[in-house]
Amino acid sequence: MKISLSVLGLALLAFFSASAQVSVEVILDQNQFLPNESVPAEVRITNLSGQTLHLGADPGWLTFDVESEDGFIVVKNADVPDMGAFDVASSQVAVKRVDLQPYFDMTRRGRYQVVATLRIKDWGAEVSSPEKDFDVINGTKLWSQDFGLPMPPGVTNQAPEVREYTLEEANYLSSELRLYVQVSDETESHVFKVFSIGGLVSFSHPETQLDRYSDLHVLWQDGASTFAYVVVSPDGSIVHREVYDYLPVVARPRLSVDANGDIVVVGGVRRVKPGELPDVIAPDQLAAPSGH
Repeated sequence: MKISLSVLGLALLAFFSASAQVSVEVILDQNQFLPNESVPAEVRITNLSGQTLHLGADPGWLTFDVESEDGFIVVKNADVPDMGAFDVASSQVAVKRVDLQPYFDMTRRGRYQVVATLRIKDWGAEVSSPEKDFDVINGTKLWSQDFGLPMPPGVTNQAPEVREYTLEEANYLSSELRLYVQVSDETESHVFKVFSIGGLVSFSHPETQLDRYSDLHVLWQDGASTFAYVVVSPDGSIVHREVYDYLPVVARPRLSVDANGDIVVVGGVRRVKPGELPDVIAPDQLAAPSGH
């Protein structure tokens, strides 16, 4: 029994010593997510031990546990992959980023907690972060449309894969409406991607159109006199984004089709992006013409 108590005492000493010298914290960019939306987490490891930590070389050096507040068992789909070996010098903070969504089934509405645990092999100790809470909320479906996935060049006589675009709105933190795009199979049993494309006003009625490449064009009002416009590809990537101002002297922005069959925004005044502004050079900076 004395040996067991001694071993326990050494383990507790290693735990409290490590906790005092090394800390782990989980940071989330937002506190609410839709089912299947990415849950990007930032793990900050602060080293105040006076020595360099060698981390990442051993499997399971950093693990995550996700639990539901109501006791619902959160299924773990897979282990978060290792991120490679690295060193953290004393008085330094290391930051590792990971998307938790692919590795845990968090499709059920409710409150969740995530804890990150750091295992320091050289010390035979581990340090856990405080619990970080977040909510999974349901959105309201506004619109959906099935579409065929474009075939790769040279592929013919093959039935296209059918996917579905869905627009949803969600009341973020009970004070801000957000507009989301979901890309799934036609039955919505497999979701490829869910992501927010921006805020919207409560009286906005988003316009949607699909072009010849099966890209989704969305135009909606996101402010008192501003409209947002995005183009989403079938894989769930935003390939184009613009902002239009609605002025009394011009027509309200809307989607239309031009003479070439391309979807365009007519009306409103498109905001010029910083990269589109011409360079301004002072007269005294202009090179003088060479004399003869």
